[in-house]
Amino acid sequence: MSRRVAAIDCGTNSLRLLIADVDPARHELTDVKRRMEIVRLGQGVDATGRLAPEALDRTMRMLASYAADITAAGAVAIRMVATSATRDAANAGDFTDGVQRTLGVLPEVISGREEAGLSFAGATAELAAEAAVGAEQRPEPPFLVVDIGGGSTEFVLGKSGNHAQPDEDLTAISVDIGCVRLTERHLHGDPPSPTEVAAATADIDRALDDVAAAIAVQDAQTLVGLAGSVTSLTAIALGLTTYDARRTHHARIPAATVTAVTRQLLGQTRQQRAAIGSLHPGRVDVIAAGALVLDRVMERFGFGEVVTSEHDILDGIAWSIADAGLPRWVG
Repeated sequence: MSRRVAAIDCGTNSLRLLIADVDPARHELTDVKRRMEIVRLGQGVDATGRLAPEALDRTMRMLASYAADITAAGAVAIRMVATSATRDAANAGDFTDGVQRTLGVLPEVISGREEAGLSFAGATAELAAEAAVGAEQRPEPPFLVVDIGGGSTEFVLGKSGNHAQPDEDLTAISVDIGCVRLTERHLHGDPPSPTEVAAATADIDRALDDVAAAIAVQDAQTLVGLAGSVTSLTAIALGLTTYDARRTHHARIPAATVTAVTRQLLGQTRQQRAAIGSLHPGRVDVIAAGALVLDRVMERFGFGEVVTSEHDILDGIAWSIADAGLPRWVG
C-alpha cells in the first residue's frame, strides 16, 4: 500500500520539496508535486561561520509555503534533511528552532556520508532497473554519483540503486567544493579573471586528490551527475530555451561538451548568463563554479560522458520515509 509522504532538502543554495506516493511493495514512487526555490541559506557562511538573518528569513518564509502545500496534499509523514550550510554554522540552533515552529518537525542535519547515501538511492534506482532488464544503451554499474551542492560535493560509488536491497556496499566522501563556496572564495570578477579561475581549479583539484584516496573511482563504469549545477549545464548543452526536466533527465552529455559549456560560462558576464533562458535566476552567479567542478571531475577521472539525473536526494528521502531501506556503508 502506498503512503503519501513529503521530503524536503535544504541545501546551501536551494530549498526543495517532493510530495510523492511511495509503494515499497511495488517499488514505485509517483510524484505528486515538486518545488524548488533559491533561498541561499548558506549566504556568507564560508566567511562568517554563521547563517545570515536575511537568509534565515528567506528560508522560513519559503518553508511556510511548503508547509501549506504539504497540508493541502494530505501527506502523512514529513522528513526534512539539511546539509552543508547548517553543518558549518555556529548559529545552527536558530535554524532548527525556526524549522520546528514553521513545519512542526525537526530538521535532520545529516553528515556528508548520509547525504551521499540518500542521493545515491534516489538517483540510481531507475538506472539499476534499466541495467537489470538489459535496456538498450543501458548505463552500466558500478555507478559513481556526484552531487554538486552549494557548499559541498558528495561522491558515492556503488553497484545497485535498488532501495529494496539494503545490503548494498557503498563508499563515499564529501568535500567542500560546492558552487556557492567556490564562487565566494574565488570567482569575484565579472567575468572571473584567469587568476581567479586558476585558484578555483586548484581548490577543486586538491579536493579530488582526497576523493581519489577515499574511493576506487577507477572501478566506476557510469558517472551520474546530480543537482542544479549539473541539470542547468545539461539544459544549456542541449540548447533548451526554457528548462525542461523531461529533456534533462537521463540525458548523456559528452566530456567535450561539458568543457565547452564550462568555458562559455566562465567567460561570460553575469548579464550574459542571466540571458540564458533555461537558467534559473538564482543560479546565475554560481553556475560557472558548479560547471567547473563537473568538468574537473570528468577530466581527472577520465569519464567520457555524464548521465544527468533529475532524481536525487529528495527521492532518497521519500524512500527512507516509507521504510523502503537504504544501502549500508563500507567501513
